[in-house]
Amino acid sequence: MMLKKLFASLALGVAVLGYSGTGLAQTPAAPAAAAAAEAASAPAAAPAAAAVAPTEAASAAAATPPTPNKGDTAWMTVATALVILMTIPGLALFYGGLVRSKNMLSVLMQVMMVFSLITVLWVVYGYSLAFSAGNPFFGTLGKLFLKGVTPDSLAATFSKGVYLPELTFVAFQGTFAAITTCLIVGAFAERMKFSAVLMFSALWFTFAYIPIAHMVWYWDGPDAITDAKSLEAVTAAAGFMWQKGALDFAGGTVVHINAAIAGLAGAFLLGKRIGYGKEAMAPHNLPMTMIGASLLWVGWFGFNAGSNLEANGLAALAFLNTVVATAVAALAWSAGEALMRGKASMLGAASGAVAGLVAITPACGFVGVGGAMVIGLVAGLLCLWGVNGLKRLLGADDSLDVFGVHGVGGIAGALLTGVFAAPSLGGTGICDYVTNKCGEWGSIGAQVWVQAQGVFWTVVISGIVAVIAYKIVDLTIGLRVSEEAEREGLDITSHGETAYSK
Repeated sequence: MMLKKLFASLALGVAVLGYSGTGLAQTPAAPAAAAAAEAASAPAAAPAAAAVAPTEAASAAAATPPTPNKGDTAWMTVATALVILMTIPGLALFYGGLVRSKNMLSVLMQVMMVFSLITVLWVVYGYSLAFSAGNPFFGTLGKLFLKGVTPDSLAATFSKGVYLPELTFVAFQGTFAAITTCLIVGAFAERMKFSAVLMFSALWFTFAYIPIAHMVWYWDGPDAITDAKSLEAVTAAAGFMWQKGALDFAGGTVVHINAAIAGLAGAFLLGKRIGYGKEAMAPHNLPMTMIGASLLWVGWFGFNAGSNLEANGLAALAFLNTVVATAVAALAWSAGEALMRGKASMLGAASGAVAGLVAITPACGFVGVGGAMVIGLVAGLLCLWGVNGLKRLLGADDSLDVFGVHGVGGIAGALLTGVFAAPSLGGTGICDYVTNKCGEWGSIGAQVWVQAQGVFWTVVISGIVAVIAYKIVDLTIGLRVSEEAEREGLDITSHGETAYSK
């Protein structure tokens, strides 16, 4: 019966992919002058930041195609490199320092190889399925192996008439897909087979990351919107959550909640580490964790400020909000820890900083500095509870607290984006591309409800896909290493080497 359910689920996924192949149009609508429209249409025109539908050229009707701004292109190249920095070595060292010394190299290896695997899958089919017009959940395979993407191809930004080289956009978004999948590694660290990690990563990336990225971030770009009628057409062709007006500047739902739910599912399905709760499992190298956290903080500027896709004032806002929210969260976590235990720890400060980075991610380009400070404060205290009280309530051995930080922080940030994006609270509001004006807003309650829907669908899709993917891996090659291998350590048993010479 279990096998039948698994095959039925896979068949459904294949059917969705097949349906998405019916619309292979590659050329977007031509740029045109803005016209008047109802402000009520603004949520559909809101920038679901960090991704815009790529375009082939501005328009056949245009006299000359637009030329990408060299400053924007240079900034996005740097931002892409920063996201790679925050993954390898940043995330790898952060996770590596948190595990026991006998598993140090296994975590480094998993992060590096998952990043490499997803990068390859991204250019083979991931980019095409995530950022092409298909249906509300998947794009098409029209750009398989980046077919048709050349140095002259363009990708839209959030300003009319402003474009990037599409190859730059491909690379930038590829790093998002890769680090998201790498985040999951922390939840099942020290007990999962290396081959199982890779197989699970490929399955989850295909059936969870790709559709959620498409749902939240895909649209035809601002130049396709000229009047109320074209806005309606763009909305109908956009991703499921973009249609609803969900705001996610750099990946609160797509990256953090998505990975956290998959990690939590893995922690439950793999079971607890041998000796968990009975033996000491303290981090073996906190200085290395501090170095990793610092690299994450630096790299996150590419993650957040880069998600504006342009080197302008909004990128500066996202940059500053990322600094401020992270600093407040680190202070809040340390203060809460000092009140609870009498001492503030280095691990707590590093964890608080990551919690702030996570929570500000969906909001960084939408909220003012005051809103960023509140989000950081909430994230620091809430995630402190997430890795202590909530973790005990759940009873899962989430090895490196992926859900407690990325899940709790991501959910808090996603919901609070709907509050502090309001211009009345210092936020930027949203853009109406019919009138080509930003700062529009409906009501805080309505936007929070939309944000909650985004959280809900991310949890449901990621959770279902993760469980099925883990089961498939378990039935084929097995999920967990043997008890003997786990006791000896994955460095030796999985990779034949050790992190430190004696």
